[in-house]
Amino acid sequence: MIGLWGSKAAAYLRVLAVGTLLAFGLPMLLRPLRWAAFFGWEIPQDANLAIYFGRCLAGLVCVLGFMAFRAASKPALQPFYFDMMLGVVALTTAVHAYGALLRIQPISETIEIVYWVLLFVFTLLFYPGRSTRSG
Repeated sequence: MIGLWGSKAAAYLRVLAVGTLLAFGLPMLLRPLRWAAFFGWEIPQDANLAIYFGRCLAGLVCVLGFMAFRAASKPALQPFYFDMMLGVVALTTAVHAYGALLRIQPISETIEIVYWVLLFVFTLLFYPGRSTRSG
């Protein structure tokens, strides 16, 4: 299963980059509270901490998106980027599952677990093959 579609790793990274930036990173960076409200989070009276953490997370997400573009055009970087993404996605899935178990998050975040699991599987399927590796 790992790398079944590895020859298309660059295309996958480009799609991942656009989706990451447009659907997650930039909206959360520019309007973190609107983003949170859209997903059902209750906005606190003093929202400064929520804005700060939202923008910090969004900044990291934007970097991941931009680096996906870079890795798409540099086959030697692709295995590293895919490994990093598998770690990020696995940890994000665990965070969402933990929130679901404790019932401390909106239902949208619990449903999102399906997205993270699918992203993990697709990242494995598009994992670059030996032909994209150097050395």
